[in-house]
Amino acid sequence: MEEPRPEQYQPPLRWNSHAWRLALCVGISLLVWVPVAEAQAERYPLFLVLDLGLGAIAYVLVFWRRRWPFAIAVILGVMSLFSGIAAGPGTLAAVSLATRRRLVPIVIAGVVALVAGQGYTDMQPYPNDDPVWLTFAFSTVITIGIMGWGMFIGSRRELMWTLENRAIRAETEQELRSEQARGNERSRIAREMHDVLAHRISQISMHSGALAFRSDLDADALREGIAEIHGHANDALTDLRGVLGVLRDEDGRLTHQPQPTYDDLPDLVAEARTLGMHVEFNDLLDGQSPPEIVGRTLYRIVQEGLTNARKHAPGALVTVEVSGGPDTGVDVVMRNPLGFGRSVAPTSGLGLIGLSERTLLRGGHLKHRREGAEFVLHGWIPWAV
Repeated sequence: MEEPRPEQYQPPLRWNSHAWRLALCVGISLLVWVPVAEAQAERYPLFLVLDLGLGAIAYVLVFWRRRWPFAIAVILGVMSLFSGIAAGPGTLAAVSLATRRRLVPIVIAGVVALVAGQGYTDMQPYPNDDPVWLTFAFSTVITIGIMGWGMFIGSRRELMWTLENRAIRAETEQELRSEQARGNERSRIAREMHDVLAHRISQISMHSGALAFRSDLDADALREGIAEIHGHANDALTDLRGVLGVLRDEDGRLTHQPQPTYDDLPDLVAEARTLGMHVEFNDLLDGQSPPEIVGRTLYRIVQEGLTNARKHAPGALVTVEVSGGPDTGVDVVMRNPLGFGRSVAPTSGLGLIGLSERTLLRGGHLKHRREGAEFVLHGWIPWAV
């Protein structure tokens, strides 16, 4: 993370913040000026006027210390050479400059303050028996202490600002991750529900629609058709319970029937043939079974392709070809003639979208296109995911 600017971590100044800072400035000003005030009034009245005048100006200029920190600190330091009252605002400006923790401006302002403090002591009309080195050493210690205190305050402000912003950023990122996880979970549930139920519901829709158009059926044939619809409805309920079991299981393990794999593809094709579909299945994997998660995705692709063919091109020949291997990945290509007219069964248009998302999550891709009078569904999935 980039180092923040001083303007970012400096706290805003309210009336109470101004009040205690001004009170501290007044205390420092009185501490410096009061010992020489009487001598100024008796012996050098001009010193008194100059001290009071520059001090008043200093208390005005100090309010701009955050806008021009270096300039104000230097100007007030120079003014404190002639005014003890300006020592209070000068100290506040020096501390404010030091909170920015920029070495060169701090050194320059500190030298100006040190020279001004020593010069003010030497120029005042009152006896001072202390040796020069002692007063200079005292002024040096005070100046270093003031600048060090300001740097400590600035460091603490920056630390608190950094911690607060890290906490805010972490909370924001957590909310984004949670929202993304919820979105991914909703998409996963939608894919599972569609892939599992669309196939069964389309079977029920087709059979019930066929019965509605057949007026020549006797009672036995009608009962047989209704029984078949009943069986498909039970299969749909069983599949639904399986999906809900997966969603409710904390470990992600199946609590009902296992999810389909590549080995279940022949059963899926056989089921479609019993429903009157013409399906030609070519398994070119030479007896190799892909990993379970890859096989499940392949199963869902073929299942959705058969469902779409049943809706849009009933009675047409559907060819399914699976090829590839561990080195090249697995290709699945489905072909069926384009249908005529619109499907009787309702369609959402989300089946292929969900399958594309599922395939993409496995590192593959799914595409569909028209080749002449045929609809082609082509998917590829890497063998190891």
